[in-house]
Amino acid sequence: MQYIKKEFSIKDLEVLSGVKAHTIRIWEKRYHILEPNRTDTNIRVYDTTSLQKLLNIAFLNENGYKISRISNLSDKEISDLVQSTSSSNNYENRAIKSFLVAMFNYDAVLFLNTYDELLKKRTFSEVFKDVFIPFLEHIGLLWQTNTITPSHEHFISNLIRQKVYSNIEKLQYEKPFNEEKLFILFLPENEIHDLGILFTNYELLSLGYKVIFLGHTIPLENLKTFTPMAKEVFFISYFTIQPEDPTSYIKEFKKELISEEHQLKFWILGHKKAEIDKSLLNENISTFKNISELTLKL
Repeated sequence: MQYIKKEFSIKDLEVLSGVKAHTIRIWEKRYHILEPNRTDTNIRVYDTTSLQKLLNIAFLNENGYKISRISNLSDKEISDLVQSTSSSNNYENRAIKSFLVAMFNYDAVLFLNTYDELLKKRTFSEVFKDVFIPFLEHIGLLWQTNTITPSHEHFISNLIRQKVYSNIEKLQYEKPFNEEKLFILFLPENEIHDLGILFTNYELLSLGYKVIFLGHTIPLENLKTFTPMAKEVFFISYFTIQPEDPTSYIKEFKKELISEEHQLKFWILGHKKAEIDKSLLNENISTFKNISELTLKL
């Protein structure tokens, strides 16, 4: 079982806050902003309260407040100032920091309250693109540096997934107004990262297209059913950790599904798209850097 992470190294704080370890040491020595505990070998360790305080201090410092002024404030005054500093230009950054604290403390209430505040200023699409995507990318960095555990990632990803599903459901009550194009969304076998394809589902539905969402681990042979269902058929997938050999996968896709009779399109996103042999890309098979680039082609 994974337990809540209660202690952080100064390197953890650097990765989480963006403040260099050297700067944190200076702030401690000169302004006493944090009071770390020490191990038997005199190594600094910090608790979640210190992490949250540093995230707030970093936010204020990024927004023009001098550390000398911040250091004279109480913890409550710092928190209140963070709230009042929130503006259209920096609220996303503050929200990401709140989501980090929510993730480390397994605090669903903080996540939900932060999300609700975002929706007062942004559409769901803007929240996902401007906050959730940078946040998830930051989580990837934390994973690489062993700062978070799988339970942290799963906890916060499931909360985000809930929000995507709830927004998709609202759109599914509306009849598509563009039925000439049919979009089939799926993930290849053993691909489990589904937030990107879920949000793509949301975006296409919001644009009035007919979408069939199949989810993850779909064998290629199961896709043949859909080729005669509309004038234009688009298959969309994310390659994040699968397939192991994207080039071979594309070759198999062309062999199984593309013919003169069925000139469908296959659009691909995700990290592993870069491994596809570029000679296989044409008007039928395309890769995209992100969802925004994909929707521009519609």
